[in-house]
Amino acid sequence: MSKTLTASVLAALLLVALTACGGTSDDDETSSGQGGGSSAKAVDARDAFAELSGKVAAAKLTARVTAENDPNALLGRPHQYTSKITFSDRRISGDDLTGTDKGDVSRGGAIESFARAADAEARAKYIQSVTKSMSALAEYDYVHGTVLVRVSHYLTPKQADAYKLATSELN
Repeated sequence: MSKTLTASVLAALLLVALTACGGTSDDDETSSGQGGGSSAKAVDARDAFAELSGKVAAAKLTARVTAENDPNALLGRPHQYTSKITFSDRRISGDDLTGTDKGDVSRGGAIESFARAADAEARAKYIQSVTKSMSALAEYDYVHGTVLVRVSHYLTPKQADAYKLATSELN
């Protein structure tokens, strides 16, 4: 009986010690948008698209990503996007889209919004590192504060520059 009691007490102490060490640091904040020294205000992806599409008329909202339909399973996860939309761009040829899924970035793009600017930057760097050696997956990525705008590689650099400019002017 005393061995069981001793084991239970040790397990409880270990649990308390682990819980005490697991406090939230600035790097762990994902919902307030105030952690990690970032003063950028979190913006909803749909609001960012409304603003962006006012400047890039070829962009058309195609879907709002939810936790249930997110192909990356990242929505709402720690340090990942808190909202996401996908859009099409009418300047992309239908021939280029054969075999792509409805929400694929190559159809136009996506906007991902994060709680912290550092998380948006990290996501853009990750995407660039993954696609660097695979030209078929390459894309234009523009970060402004907590927003990452991902744009199809089927657009010319000049066409993509319109998204770059619109992204830099997001409120």
